[in-house]
Formats: sequence, structure tokens, C-alpha cells
Amino acid sequence: MLVTAIAVWKWFSPTPAEVESFRPGWMLEIWVRNVVLLLLAAGIPHLWLYVWRRQGDDLRYDARPLGRNKRLFLFDDQVKDNVFLSLVQAPIVASLWEAGGWWAYANGHAAVFLFADNPVWFVVLVALVPIYSAFYFSTHHWLLHRGPMYTHVHSWHHRNVNMGPWSGLAMHPLEQVVLFSDVVVFLVIASHPVHFLFAMLHHTMGAPLSHTGYDGVRVGPVTVPVGDFHHQLHHRFIECNYGGFETPHDDVLGSFHDGTAAGDERIAVRRRQLSAAKRSRS
Repeated sequence: MLVTAIAVWKWFSPTPAEVESFRPGWMLEIWVRNVVLLLLAAGIPHLWLYVWRRQGDDLRYDARPLGRNKRLFLFDDQVKDNVFLSLVQAPIVASLWEAGGWWAYANGHAAVFLFADNPVWFVVLVALVPIYSAFYFSTHHWLLHRGPMYTHVHSWHHRNVNMGPWSGLAMHPLEQVVLFSDVVVFLVIASHPVHFLFAMLHHTMGAPLSHTGYDGVRVGPVTVPVGDFHHQLHHRFIECNYGGFETPHDDVLGSFHDGTAAGDERIAVRRRQLSAAKRSRS
């Protein structure tokens, strides 16, 4: 994602002069580029793993087929539902957030610096972006599981009990807005556009790759680690693993599931307690 962020900044981004005002031309170019990135990040793994079936169910978390003929999904089909929500909605939301970032840089609303200005801070901020991104996701994700936000918004994403690459950004448009909103931090700290794009790509590329449903993609003798067993368990059991291994949220909340039978029972107890608390409030 960092290499992609550098390449996007260098060759596939608008010029400072272009972004001083919002114009359809450069904004449309950003949208096209984000669609292409999603086609690469989600489309290629989907073809390799689910259409061409190049490794069968080897390294797959859940061997059950993705949903078909289920009214739960748009078009009664999980893949079509996921592609629509990810490829039609998500690039629009991502591109609007990104356009706002470029405009803020160009008009002095966000402080920008070059690598030569402060190479130490540049490198430190590169290291901090993934930590911040994980912490932000863990926090807002837990909040999305509370009350009406889950019922009316986040439940869209949880239609995907079993998941594939297109499931990563298959969610309610409001949740997509919240997901990408972590970039507002760059309004208050000095950064380089590479940091901004790196944060954006944690969702544009990171979400599809973490939802492949496989622990790795095998290409010849090489196994490329993708997927996220920790998050796969979240989709299966819902009220667990809101965050990732990088964040303390699940330890604090008592919602960590390690994939064992003991973890199954612990989370079953937690779900019963949450359900009882919900009934008592109503």
C-alpha cells in the first residue's frame, strides 16, 4: 500500500494548480483511478480464488459457497451485491474524501511538507499511519455495533457471514463515509500527500485484501499472505474481534476470540449477556 501510495502521488494525482478549486475534470480522474485500484485489489483475488479456483479451498477459512438466491442480498446474490456496493458506491465516497484532501492542501487548510523539509518526521509518520488507521477502525467499528447504528447501517456489512474480496467495502454508504473519515487527522497535523494517500489505501486496498476469505494466495511456490482470520471470526460471531491484533480494544472489552472452542463459549456467553441487556433496555 505504501508503494502504491508513492506511485499514485507521483504519476496518478492532480497538480496543485488543478486542485485549488473543485472541478469535475480532476475529480473524475481520481474516481477512475480509484475504480481501477479496486478492480485490482478485489477483482484479481476474486477471479483467482472464486472464479478460476486456482487453489480450490486450500487455505480457505470457510469452504461454504458465497450466497446465491438469498433475498438478503441485492439482486439475491452475494457477489453481485458486494460488487455493486464496493465498485459503485465506495469509489464515489473515497474520491470525494480524497478530493477534499487535495483541495485542503492546495488552499492552506492542511499543512503540507516535503521529505527534504523534515525526513525524520516523514518516516515517523509513515510508521504511525497504520497504527492510527487500526486504532481508528477499531474504535468506530465498535461504535457501529451499538444500537441503531448496527440495526440500520452496519448490519449491511454483516450480511456477509462468509466473505470474499468484494465484501471488504460492501456496506451502507454512511458507513463508507465514516470509514474514510479518518483522513481528517491531516487537517491538524503536517503531512505529505503520500501519508494522506497511504491512509486512504488502507481502505481502498486494505479492506478487499483483508476480506478474501483465504489465509493466503498461492502463486506457484510463493504464498502471499492475505485475509484476516481474526476478522473472519468477527463476521462469524459478530460480537467479537472489533479491532485487530494491533489494538487493545478487544482485551479491554472482553471481546477477543482466538478461534478455539473456549473462545466460542466465551463469546457465546458475551452475546447472551448483550442480548439480555438489550431486552432490559427495551
